[in-house]
Parts: sequence; structure tokens; C-alpha cells
Amino acid sequence: MMRTYTLIFLFLVSSLLVKAQTINTTWLAAFTTTKINKKFSIHFDAQWRSGDQYSTMSTLLLRPGLNYHLTDRLVLTTGYGYITNRRSFFLTGPADEPVTVTGYIPEHRLWQQAIYTHPIIGKNTITHRFRLEQRFLMQPSIENYNLSADGNTYANRFRYFFRTVIPVKQEFPFKKGLFAGLQNEVMFNFGDKTPVNGKIFDQNRLLLSAGYRIQPTIDVELGYLNQHVKGRADAFVNNHVIQLAAYTRF
Repeated sequence: MMRTYTLIFLFLVSSLLVKAQTINTTWLAAFTTTKINKKFSIHFDAQWRSGDQYSTMSTLLLRPGLNYHLTDRLVLTTGYGYITNRRSFFLTGPADEPVTVTGYIPEHRLWQQAIYTHPIIGKNTITHRFRLEQRFLMQPSIENYNLSADGNTYANRFRYFFRTVIPVKQEFPFKKGLFAGLQNEVMFNFGDKTPVNGKIFDQNRLLLSAGYRIQPTIDVELGYLNQHVKGRADAFVNNHVIQLAAYTRF
């Protein structure tokens, strides 16, 4: 486990040293799981993300799914995601003046995942998530300086995520109190990569957080997330994110 933490730390340091566009944003997120019966439950998460310097909404994400609890440690999920992203284009107007055209372009996703949880140090646990995404990316179209979506392209992505929550007061089962959170997610494109950045590596997200378990089914968490995104050619974006999240389990 220490080797994993060391690799993450080295990646974060190297990402800060690479010449990249740097932005600062806020992400608000809510994750909920609602039981249907012993084997099935409903997953839903909603996320709101600001633009650079905490400006207007950049992204809205809505992602429902159906969970199948194969065992106490292994959960399989399939679902759909709707994502709308703010896009800006800089054009030349009729009198050669600069014109900025801004709007929101949607993306539709199908996704499947497996979540596996197991013990690590003491009675703490670590969760691994393996996710496949089939992405239908709507294409921007500009007519009379108005932005709209026209047709779509298709891309595939694989995501691996791990997360651990460590209670400040080591009581098990952990029902209430402060905790520290650590998670990292890396994303890779596969198949035809031309609709995205043309590369295998897509992005990495590292989160360090502090949270409070209000009761066994409700957590709130505030943290710093470093999002390192690979663009086309040699471009990188280094996004410093303040993330506030709520987790509920019913």
C-alpha cells in the first residue's frame, strides 16, 4: 500500500512541474445508493462543476445506474450518464471584431463497472472500481454565431479508481465521527481515439479529503482534488479543485 501512495505522490509532484495550463475550480457532488432488495440497489450521482476561477457552471453530470450485489465485497453496475459541458469558440465577426460564441454541448454515456472492497491495515478497507464507458460525444455546430449540437462521435474509455476512508478514532464498525479520505482515479482511452485527445492516457484525479460521518448512512466530505488532463498534441491542463461531496446509503 505504501508503494501505491508513493507513486501517487510522485505523480502529483511531476504533474505540478510539467508546463501546463493551470485552472482553479469547484466541484459539488452527491452520491447515493438506495436498496431495492438484498441483491439489487439503485445508484445515482449528480455533479456540478464550475469554470476557471469559480466562474459560471462548466459541467453538469447526472448518472443513474442499477447495482447487483454479487457478494458482500463485489458489486456490478450498469448505467447511463448525461453530461453537458460549456464550450467557447473565438471567431472573427463581420467587421473583423473578435466574437466569443459560448454554449453547452451534451454527451451521452453508457457505462458498466465492478466495485471490489477488501480489508487493508487493521480493519480499514480499500475499494477498487473498474469502469468501462461508451461515450457519444455531440459535435458543436456554429450558425449565425449561435452554438448548437449536430451529430456525434463515439469513443471508449477505461477508468480505474481506488478509495480508502480512515476514521480518526479507530472504532469498528465506524458509525460516526471524523475521517480522512484518499482516492485516485486514472483514465485511459482505447479504440478510436481521434474523437478525444488522440492519446491512450486521458487524465488522472487525485483526491485528499477530510470528512464527517453524521450517521452510518451519511457522510459529508471536503477535499482538494488535482485533475491532470491530457489534451491534444503536448497540451496539458492542471486543474486545482475544491470538492464538496455528500454520500448517502439507504
